[in-house]
Amino acid sequence: MSLRSLVRLCIVHALALSLGMGSLSALAGERVKVFAAASLTDSVDALAEAYERDHDVEIVPVYAASSTLARQIANGAPAAVYLSANERWMDWLDAQEGITLSHRHDVLSNRLALIAPRDSDLEDFTPDETASIAERLGDGRLALGNPEHVPAGIYAKQALTSLGQWTSLAPRLARADNVRSALALVERGEAPLGVVYASDAQASDKVKTLGLFPDASHEPIIYPMALIGDAPSDAAKSLADWLDGRQAAAIFQRFGFATVAAEDAS
Repeated sequence: MSLRSLVRLCIVHALALSLGMGSLSALAGERVKVFAAASLTDSVDALAEAYERDHDVEIVPVYAASSTLARQIANGAPAAVYLSANERWMDWLDAQEGITLSHRHDVLSNRLALIAPRDSDLEDFTPDETASIAERLGDGRLALGNPEHVPAGIYAKQALTSLGQWTSLAPRLARADNVRSALALVERGEAPLGVVYASDAQASDKVKTLGLFPDASHEPIIYPMALIGDAPSDAAKSLADWLDGRQAAAIFQRFGFATVAAEDAS
């Protein structure tokens, strides 16, 4: 064999090997984008770490208010999985032209908590018709997610309206873009009180929970999940199935969520 032929053969083998490795790389380490409500930040980070240990998949979380995420997906953001903090925004997304949802079901539930900075002198109490939040605010404001679109803020408005306190508190709100931003306002002492999810309050060592709002004062706090697109990838389907299992349920519960009808297998 001539030197030229030998070089040509080596090049052909190198190209074949390169193409083969490229195919393997395409199959391995697939990325799955998970658009999740801001209140899920800590739990989804932990879930991603646990899932990646046993699967050759990279989980890429994107966190924001459920409303923001739904609008981004409707505008073409490449989400594979959507975890919303309420059903209204999942319904809204499902109604948008060109959007296909599958594997939709409820995954989690939560509670609504009234919080104060850790060093606050305020004593614990259960928010109700007889316990005035406005009187405990002093000259400050009540931090919560914007009730126009942030699920935690929507639930807070429902609860405060039901308890007869919305009218006095509406002019005294510190409206945040998402529930974690509302939590941060209280953590920094910029607001003496805030309304967040119980899971958010549990996640922070800079705030304390004064009390939980009665369940009957607002709509049930339910987190639905769905796959996005006409043809979800096998990696996205596998992740969604895993999120329904016992291992994921244990992680969600560790971060203060209650799971809804988790399957026995994982």
